[in-house]
Amino acid sequence: MTMKKGDHLFLVDGSGFIFRAFHALPALTRKSDGLPVGAVSGFCNMLWKLLTDARDTSVGVTPSHLAVIFDYSSKTFRKDIYPEYKANRSAPPEDLVPQFGLIRQATRAFNLPCIETEGFEADDIIATYARAAEAIGADVTIVSSDKDLMQLVTPNVHMYDSMKDKQIGIPEVIEKWGVPPEKMIDLQSLTGDSTDNIPGIPGIGPKTAAQLLEEYGDLDTLLARAEEIKQAKRRENILAGRNLVQISRQLVTLRTDVPLDMPLDALMLEKQDGPKLIAFLKAMEFTSLTRRVAEACDCDASAIAPATLVVEWGEAAHGPDLDPGAEPQASSAAVSPAPLASTPGKTDGTKPDDLAAARLEAFGGKEIDRSRYVTIRDLPTLTLWLSEARESGLVAFDTETNSLDPMQAELVGFSLALQDNSSTPGASAIKAAYIPLGHRTGHGDLLGGGHAEGQIPMADALAALKGLLEDPAVLKVAQNLKYDYLVMKRYGITLKSFDDTMLISYVLEAGQGTHGMDALSERWLGHTPITYKEVAGSGKGAVTFDLVDIDKATAYAAEDADVTLRLWLVMKPRLAAMGLTRVYERLERPLVPVLAHMEARGITIDRQILSRLSGELAQKAAAFEDEIYELAGERFNVGSPKQLGDILFGKMGLPGGSKTKTGQWSTSAQVLEDLAAQGAPLPRKIVDWRQLTKLKSTYTDALPGYVHPQTKRVHTSYSLASTTTGRLSSSEPNLQNIPVRTAEGRKIRTAFISTPGHKLLSADYSQIELRVLAHVAEIPQLRQAFADGVDIHAMTASEMFGVPVEGMPSEVRRRAKAINFGIIYGISAFGLANQLSIERSEAGDYIKRYFERFPGIRDYMENTKAFAREHGYVETIFGRRAHYPEIKSSNPSMRAFNERAAINAPIQGSAADIIRRAMIQIEPALEKAGLSERVRMLLQVHDELIFEVEDDAVDAAMPVITATMEQAAMPAVAMRVPLKVDARAANNWDEAH
Repeated sequence: MTMKKGDHLFLVDGSGFIFRAFHALPALTRKSDGLPVGAVSGFCNMLWKLLTDARDTSVGVTPSHLAVIFDYSSKTFRKDIYPEYKANRSAPPEDLVPQFGLIRQATRAFNLPCIETEGFEADDIIATYARAAEAIGADVTIVSSDKDLMQLVTPNVHMYDSMKDKQIGIPEVIEKWGVPPEKMIDLQSLTGDSTDNIPGIPGIGPKTAAQLLEEYGDLDTLLARAEEIKQAKRRENILAGRNLVQISRQLVTLRTDVPLDMPLDALMLEKQDGPKLIAFLKAMEFTSLTRRVAEACDCDASAIAPATLVVEWGEAAHGPDLDPGAEPQASSAAVSPAPLASTPGKTDGTKPDDLAAARLEAFGGKEIDRSRYVTIRDLPTLTLWLSEARESGLVAFDTETNSLDPMQAELVGFSLALQDNSSTPGASAIKAAYIPLGHRTGHGDLLGGGHAEGQIPMADALAALKGLLEDPAVLKVAQNLKYDYLVMKRYGITLKSFDDTMLISYVLEAGQGTHGMDALSERWLGHTPITYKEVAGSGKGAVTFDLVDIDKATAYAAEDADVTLRLWLVMKPRLAAMGLTRVYERLERPLVPVLAHMEARGITIDRQILSRLSGELAQKAAAFEDEIYELAGERFNVGSPKQLGDILFGKMGLPGGSKTKTGQWSTSAQVLEDLAAQGAPLPRKIVDWRQLTKLKSTYTDALPGYVHPQTKRVHTSYSLASTTTGRLSSSEPNLQNIPVRTAEGRKIRTAFISTPGHKLLSADYSQIELRVLAHVAEIPQLRQAFADGVDIHAMTASEMFGVPVEGMPSEVRRRAKAINFGIIYGISAFGLANQLSIERSEAGDYIKRYFERFPGIRDYMENTKAFAREHGYVETIFGRRAHYPEIKSSNPSMRAFNERAAINAPIQGSAADIIRRAMIQIEPALEKAGLSERVRMLLQVHDELIFEVEDDAVDAAMPVITATMEQAAMPAVAMRVPLKVDARAANNWDEAH
């Protein structure tokens, strides 16, 4: 119905409602899982009261139209005007963060428009609607007490403070501020606002501002006649602050031209959908309000099942001023009838299988029926599915491409899975579909055949899909989402609001198995998915996915989305039940787009340098081979383990030989190192030869082949879930294993170069693992040394050997360094003896003396092993778990390995977590400093981050990067030892390191 003169529009300041509800009520958590819901409860009660009692309040009317308006995020046009706008706002309270998204879902459950617009604040949207309605002749009530909105008050536009049941009109504004509404902009421009970091004029408060405006009429006149002001200090401040006042005026002036997706007519107040609202309230466990709504709607609440909702943090939460690098992201468990723990870190006794069954019950259980999958071949059907996905707020998404390289893969199709609200009892409540876009006919020949019939044009499908994937109110669930993120980014779509089942599994079970979809499906659902080889073939008969028959592709691709959604339903609640939500939200999910952007940027290499190095390495390897032949007394294939074993243990009779299952002598790196440590020259030469040839084959020969044909840069791929400790791994190519301590390795790094007009900036944590060790173990000497900036290795040597730091021989410091780092990895006397080329008894004495000087380290090691034996896992300082199920193994060797790994994991894992947090926080920090377009993070190599920086931005970027990295642990962990970052910029990676 068209809005007309005499209608009454209520505009609810949703963000204001949230904070008033949160602070006005005591903390409240949901009994089933401990989820904080106090703000949601207050919001729902306030909204219900407004809808049912508006006529009986000071407003005195029932609205004909109503909308709830929210802030989209802190990134608005005002940040472009004044980057420091709201810069001093702290992150929202931890318990409030997961409630932002729920409150939006509550609004929809009330059958009310939930409105927000990217780039604008709620106040701007309210201003735009208010002026549009006023122009029609309708009355407007803004449900808020915020002074920023008082500039909108007119005879037809009022405000309403629902907490005090008080209307705010023109007289109330004048009474409060001393000026009429039309001068509120001038007043706020003068006074500024410390909360929003609006500068204003120093020393000018509201009363002074009102007096000046009364005397001079308006702000422009005041500024023009500022020299007439009698008070010297006031005059000087206003004259000096003219520019700031103009900026302040732009900041406080509300926009009335916000592009609105929903017209005024669409805000007409609809009748409440009782069952829908009750289903939401029951899911939230709001018993009293559920009863009141049921009575008002004459509904049988007991017959209505709780809704399935999604509790999200981050982009989906839309918290005002919610910094993506800020602290904590509280619970993100999905709301469901499944029993969850109320105490973090403990379960309620429900077995994982029982939990899975309960979670899946509302979605048709584990049974997967491939016969129900559909192929969507027309745009209207796709549009219908996308609409259902947006309505439900939850969808599983997967891409199908013709390559494993996301930087070159072409999109062939995509699949969707979502809740099937139309399913019959007993049938699967999840439906899935495949949408083919780029399938071809033919058999993989050079011509590739033609475009297969019955496919939606790529451009049309992507245009329709873009709205869903970029809608932050819809949670997208994927497996190994970074791949899909990169592929879709290349097609102009930026995924927002997502979960990754691979990363959820990684947080839950690092060290207990792999995290691929097929393995997870077997583990959690007891279902074996179709393999890629079954549809695309293997060996010479393999084809790319674009040549797979569309029916076969549908069965395979739709199943991927179906399984992914079921895995999410099973695993996501366990994060909350196990007390691991914060690990996922703080260290995993936010890192996905960060790594995707880094991979997409790539890095430039100099092919000529690599070609020259290949020649040098080939010559050195040939020289080593000649020496090897001379030591062996004959020529043989140095690269053949069998021939080498026969020489070492057959012909030369070296000790310590053992045979593999195939009957050959073992010539592993460890065997050769052990022999070299015993003084055998041939094994040492073999080790050196292997290192050279590996550098040549892996880097100098191979790197040019990784140069992207379009970008002309090398794009590595980072895996988030392949190590037990949380360290990232790099592949295709692996840029993390280039040795930095050898001359050849450093030469390879010189081939990684900056582009013209830029520098490569390396920022490297200094001795981070030793600093973490000093933090977690009670070692006063180490803590004090780090606090004082002392050379930690020299200090250790002085403590152990009684040698003064001043004038210490380099050999003594080197031994202390080997012990410091060796202890972190649980080094044995045998291992230390090999490193230092000393007798095992001497190495044993060193380790014994080390523990005597630093008893806290031994205590840490023993306590860690005991904890791991009891629980099966250890934790980093951020709560990440690394599982070692074999730590109780009856095999002494296996048990000892797990014990050493368990000792190291909290240290190495904590260091990995810190750099993950730094990576998440750096891009927002650069954006805040106005450097995001001039500084690009390219690589992460263990404790080091590599950036490409414009030449004239290096000096500005370096302190921002180092400060962010050094404070990365805060505020989650208050480090007892300061973190230190060394940063340098140069034209190539080696010079920058």
